[in-house]
Amino acid sequence: MAWVSGLAPVARRGRHWGASARRGRGLVLLFGALLCACTVGPDYQPPKQPLPAGFAEQLEQSAAADAAQAADGAWWKSFGDATLDQLMTQALQAAPDLAEAEARIREARAQRGIAGAAQYPTANAGAGYDRTHGSANVPIGVPPGGLGPGEGGNLYQVGFDASWEIDFFGGQRRTVESAEASYQAAVENRGDVALTLLAEVARNYIELRGAQRQLAVAQQNLAIQRDGLSLTQSQFDAGLASSLDVLRAKAEVADTEAAIPTFEAAARTAIYAIGALVGRTPEEMRATLDAPQPIPQSARDVPLGLPSDLLLRRPDIRAAERRIAAANARIGVATADLYPHFSLTGVAGMESLNASNFLHSGSHYFAVGPSVSWLIFDAGAVRFQISAEQARTDQAAAAYQRTVLGALRDVETALSSYGQQEVRRGKLTAELDADRQATTVATRLYQQGLNDFLPVLDAERSLYAADDKLAQSDRDTALALVALYKALGGGWLVADNTANVSASK
Repeated sequence: MAWVSGLAPVARRGRHWGASARRGRGLVLLFGALLCACTVGPDYQPPKQPLPAGFAEQLEQSAAADAAQAADGAWWKSFGDATLDQLMTQALQAAPDLAEAEARIREARAQRGIAGAAQYPTANAGAGYDRTHGSANVPIGVPPGGLGPGEGGNLYQVGFDASWEIDFFGGQRRTVESAEASYQAAVENRGDVALTLLAEVARNYIELRGAQRQLAVAQQNLAIQRDGLSLTQSQFDAGLASSLDVLRAKAEVADTEAAIPTFEAAARTAIYAIGALVGRTPEEMRATLDAPQPIPQSARDVPLGLPSDLLLRRPDIRAAERRIAAANARIGVATADLYPHFSLTGVAGMESLNASNFLHSGSHYFAVGPSVSWLIFDAGAVRFQISAEQARTDQAAAAYQRTVLGALRDVETALSSYGQQEVRRGKLTAELDADRQATTVATRLYQQGLNDFLPVLDAERSLYAADDKLAQSDRDTALALVALYKALGGGWLVADNTANVSASK
């Protein structure tokens, strides 16, 4: 009886549904107008990092270097090595490091979507049926029976409820702003991973070719030393050389033979490292890279640009700047909790104790109205949260400054190293030419009996050392060039484009 009498007022209110609905729409419009009211928290201002007008270290090169880079961001192509180009392509397509970074981009994009969805209303629909029987030992209205002592009944329900928090003070908009900046930082992080990955592939490839070159130098010198040992043995047998000469020649041969396994191990290590970087098995990489090739050397000038270009070129700097923006927006998110939260809620549906009149107009019910909640006392927790977000923003700004200064350090260091390596390589080339001539002269004098074997050994030892140092210098010069390209953000065009393609999937 109580449930039935309770439905009568619902039926009477049902006759005024239209007027109430119009008032509800008025409330929606009123609260919707509040959306554009204000956005609390500081608006983001990009950091201003003072930079020098030029680099302290300079290279001797043509004035067209920067224009050449603008047309080609694939810096590794300057080495003119087809195998290196293929490895770079494989790395961009299948490297595990890039796959992980791209997954982080998808995660950040999803988080951005979650933040944006909070700006819209949420609605839930439901239906239910209850069969109740009241206890004979409790009064009317006591659940779960409620119909009275010993009374039974049915309850049919269907309806939905909706709620919408009006973003009056912009907390949700700041959340979206932070999520967007975090997503952009994830994209830039992917670019930084790509730049580091490609530099590592190039570095290990140069290490491989350097080890192969040193191995070839050792094998060539070993052949010469074995010929010298054979000649010395013949002269000893003829009584023209001493046993000391033979022993010295044997020792020199053994010393070179001992160096060969080291170079072979270094080459294998570099091959396996490349395989891990590009996502290939060791067997695949050995089949591709075991055959020796020259150490790649660039035939192009290096595009230095200006220090200010680093802010655009280097993805780690761009990512650090986006992290400041994300942290700054979170200050507004925390600040919004100092102010009231306005919401609009509503429910509507049909409810009846009898299936026969469930679909009648009298079974309709609805409720709609605004609500306000305001945190009056929290022992300062919100203000502490604001202070924490401000501190995090300051941390991000300091990290940005550190990243920029580190980039300048990397460029200057790489410029100095590359320039000095080129000077050293020129000197070693001249040394090698002189040692070849000295070896030829010493061997001829020994064969003519005008000198003993010691000058020949010294000349061969110097020739081998000079040839090995030049191989190391060729390798180190190429490595210094890779480090310079990385410091300049040399592959930023390629990394950026690839990240954009991945982000659009």
